[in-house]
Amino acid sequence: MTNNDILRRVRYTFDFKDSTMVEIFALADVNTTEAQVAAWLKKEDMEGFEPMEDVQLASFLNGLIIQRRGAREGEKPVPETRLNNNVILQKLRIAMSFKAEDMLEMMRLAEFNLSKHELSAFFRKPDNRHYRPCKDQILRYFLLGLQLHVRAKNSSANAPK
Repeated sequence: MTNNDILRRVRYTFDFKDSTMVEIFALADVNTTEAQVAAWLKKEDMEGFEPMEDVQLASFLNGLIIQRRGAREGEKPVPETRLNNNVILQKLRIAMSFKAEDMLEMMRLAEFNLSKHELSAFFRKPDNRHYRPCKDQILRYFLLGLQLHVRAKNSSANAPK
């Protein structure tokens, strides 16, 4: 998955407007514009598409964590210059305040079963013998489950009573 694809999926999941995206970047001390966000959100074959670098996506995810959980005491986290699916999954987990059971529920919503042991392997340090790299397919299933969870919750909150 590309960084742009991940950004598009997160934006759709939470139904963020471009202005909200700019605000989330600002929470991580990154100045960007709505035009820049729009260029990152375009599909690869569209005119004006700009590829998103790892540090930019890391900054957005750090901003998402701050938006959803509040700023931590002390210095803000430094965005990673190199991202992989394991780091992205971890940042989304932190932003959502998910425990292992919540993560597994997101996978089940996307009709993908994963054991707690398989999940925990994604959050280990790379030099641990039980570490496993998170493949694109796993991240896709998680993002789909998260989308189904968040959008269903939002639609039921907006339903007439």
